[in-house]
Amino acid sequence: MSTAVLTIDDIATNNTPALVDYLVEKGIRVLMFAWGENVEKHPENAIYALQHGMIIGNHSYTHPNFAEISFEEGIAEIEKTESILDDIYKKAGVERKYRPFRFPYGSKGGENKEKYEQYLRDHGFSKLDDRAISYPWWKETGLDKDIDTLWTFDFAEYQIRPGSGFTMEDVFKRVHDTNPGSGGVLLEEGSNHIILMHDHEETLAMVPDYYKIMIEHIMENGVTFKEPEFI
Repeated sequence: MSTAVLTIDDIATNNTPALVDYLVEKGIRVLMFAWGENVEKHPENAIYALQHGMIIGNHSYTHPNFAEISFEEGIAEIEKTESILDDIYKKAGVERKYRPFRFPYGSKGGENKEKYEQYLRDHGFSKLDDRAISYPWWKETGLDKDIDTLWTFDFAEYQIRPGSGFTMEDVFKRVHDTNPGSGGVLLEEGSNHIILMHDHEETLAMVPDYYKIMIEHIMENGVTFKEPEFI
C-alpha cells in the first residue's frame, strides 16, 4: 500500500465542478493549482471547488516555462495570479490559509531558480508537507528544501491527444512501472507520493471520465489518499 496527496493542475475548466463532485463523493481532498487565465474564464467553477473543500494554489497566469522568461516576468506571472486567487477566495467566503505554488512544467526557473525560491520564502508561500517522502533523490536534489510543489508521480494523461498515440494503456503502464526513468514507483509498498493529474477538457473529450478511471485504478491497486498539509 502507498499513500499519496493528489494534486490537480490547470483549473478552472468547464469540467471542474463535475471533477470536484467526484472527489467529494470519494472523500478525497486535493490541492488544485490554478492557471490564472483559466480562473478568469471560469471564476464560478474555481469558487465551486473552494466551497466544496478543495485547496487552490498558484500555477502562474499564462503557464509559461519559467526557464524561458525573465525573473521579473516570472514574478509578474505569480503576483497577477495571487491577486486573482485572493479575489476568488473572498468571493467564495473561504479563508485563504495556504499559498502553495507550482511551476508550470515543473520548470523551476533555470538560472533564476534560487531567486524564485527566496521570493517564495520571503512572500509567505506555503510548502506542502513532504517529510514522509523517503526517496533519496528527493533530498539529494534539494526538493525537500524547495518551497514550490513538485511531484513524485505524474499520470501524464495530458499526452492523450489526437494523433499522439498515447492512450490510457500508457497511463496504466506508468502506474505499474517498477523502474521509472523519473519520479518514484507509485505502487511501492510503504511509499509516499505527491501525484500529478490535470483538469483538461481536451483529455476528457478523448477519454470520458478519465480522472475517475485513473483514480479508481490506483485505489484498487492499494493507493490511499491523505489530505494536503503544510509546513
